[in-house]
Formats: sequence, C-alpha cells, structure tokens
Amino acid sequence: MVIKVFLASSSGSTAIKKKQQDVLGFLEALKVDYAPLDIACNEDNRMWMRENVPVEKKPTNGIPLPPQIFNEESYCGDYETFFDAKEDNAVYAFLGLPPPPGSKEEVEDEEAKGEDDQPVSEEEEELRQLEEEEEAPEVTEQEEEDE
Repeated sequence: MVIKVFLASSSGSTAIKKKQQDVLGFLEALKVDYAPLDIACNEDNRMWMRENVPVEKKPTNGIPLPPQIFNEESYCGDYETFFDAKEDNAVYAFLGLPPPPGSKEEVEDEEAKGEDDQPVSEEEEELRQLEEEEEAPEVTEQEEEDE
C-alpha cells in the first residue's frame, strides 16, 4: 500500500506550504512510505486528485487544495483531518495502515478490544445490548398496572 500525498510544489500560499511540510515531516518521522505527487507540474495528478476527493469533502468552489492524502485509491483526508488524527494518536487508522508494534496507536487499540481479545465495533456493542434487552423478562401492561 502506498500513501499518496498530493502537493503543489509552486504554491504561492505559505499556509499551504506549511501544511504540506507538516504532513510530509510527520510521515517521514513515522517512517511511513509515501509518494509525493505534484499537482502544480503534472496535470494528470491534478485531475486525478480533483476527481477522487469525495464531493462532500470539497470546498464550496469545488476545487480541493493540497495537501490531499490517499491510500492507493482510497481517500484518507485533507490537512485538517490529518491534523485531527495526529492529535488523537490515530494517524495509522486515518491512513488505513496497521499501527507498528509498540506504537501509542497500537496500545490504545489493544485497550479498546473486548474481553475475548477481539475488537468490538459500535455495531457489535449495540447488537449485544439489544440481545440483552430481549433476554430480560418483559413487564406486561397488567404487571405495570398492579405496581
């Protein structure tokens, strides 16, 4: 799996340059393999990025700004969602990668596992609660009136 980071090498915006450097620097620090893809010098990269950022993630003008991050063909997010994942120690999950052994993210993932050492999703938890409610004795209307 290759992480693709779409960048603009000749951006006039210092804010965009800073965001790009932040993403790349953090990926390098984590030793995550990534491919920087320039949208300023390569029209194919620019068109691919614009076409593959989900509609709901595009700004009102419809043109997403770099950096945009993908795991192969799967959209991960933009700088803001990357930053949020970084703050939550969830960058590997954000990138769709397994956390390396001993990382903070792996430790938190281990702590989130259920009693049987299997990850418990919110859907599984809701299903378990519904099953418990069904097993509980139902109170009939007559019993409620008697109380």
